[in-house]
Amino acid sequence: MAEVRIHSRLSQIPAAAWDALHDGANPFIAHAFLAGLEETGCLRPEWGWIPHHVALWEGDRLLAAAPAYLKDNSHGEFVFDHAWAHAHAQHGLDYYPKLLCAVPYSPVTGPRLLAPTADLRTRLARALAAEASRLGLSSAHVNFHAAEQDGAFDGDWLERADLQYHWRNEAGWSCFDDYLAAMDHKHRKNIRQERAKVARAGVSFRVVHGGEASDADLAAMHGFYLQTFAEYGNAPALTLDFLRHLASAVPARLVLVLAEHDGRPVAGALCLRGADTLYGRYWGAHVQLPGLHFETCYYQGIDYCLREGLHAFEPGAQGEHKIARGFLPAPVRSRHWIADPRFREALADWCARERAAVRQHGLWLGRRSPFRAR
Repeated sequence: MAEVRIHSRLSQIPAAAWDALHDGANPFIAHAFLAGLEETGCLRPEWGWIPHHVALWEGDRLLAAAPAYLKDNSHGEFVFDHAWAHAHAQHGLDYYPKLLCAVPYSPVTGPRLLAPTADLRTRLARALAAEASRLGLSSAHVNFHAAEQDGAFDGDWLERADLQYHWRNEAGWSCFDDYLAAMDHKHRKNIRQERAKVARAGVSFRVVHGGEASDADLAAMHGFYLQTFAEYGNAPALTLDFLRHLASAVPARLVLVLAEHDGRPVAGALCLRGADTLYGRYWGAHVQLPGLHFETCYYQGIDYCLREGLHAFEPGAQGEHKIARGFLPAPVRSRHWIADPRFREALADWCARERAAVRQHGLWLGRRSPFRAR
């Protein structure tokens, strides 16, 4: 019989055992990424992140596992449930803490229930709900799980939906000009003009993997990251030590796009590379130049995918402006187990209406595609 065990640090689970539970295609679920967040000061109890990983063991053999955290806020999740917390409070109930199965700070779809069989994934989902119940929590949540894991959740898990904007090389483009040729004249012209502005400003680009990045490159990228968070008044979570850790532990996975002007770095984008997908995560700049954001965050990433033969580019959450640059609406999903049956029933109807609205919005956005009809 499998035994459920709770782990307060990912280092309590051997990296090889954890990574044997997934195919390695998604870098965010790797032991090196998740353990690195814990070990380099990116997850702190005062920020509402307490590791509480749920695993199924048979003796000393790891059967299944889920990255999980006790949360006393909803910061860094990107599935917004503040209204749910407010509704609980209005009825004199505590919404926090809650149990969250997710990758911290990363709204990236991927496996969340790490197990080799459908049966073990179902048992793991049940273990998450049982652990929330055992602790007397309001809820358990699984954010940005892959579509093929839908079958692990029974009817007590509510389904939510949202949209992101992803680039897909469905047509087999081999270079950026091929990509632009698939667009209508207006959008093709706008992108060329944006790229030309950056080139005329004298900005050049270096794309380096973690193993090639100098400590100065990593420090520059971290500085851009801090700049962006300062501009928006948010607290930065990722430390320079975490970037150094990624550069060392997963050197081929870390991809830095560095913009340089007059011999110095002025902007950068931090990406992670999967088996067939580039994931854009953070960007920042010390100067304001026309088109710099789009070139650094989008066009350089598309160029990279075309050079490297990657099929997809996911540049982060939100942003309808991405559609004009070839990033089309893509559905993302999450699941939610609510302890109180009254709230569960009310929220089931709310989630159904939300899914319908998201579906209709996605259809409307899809009609704004910049690509010519084929």
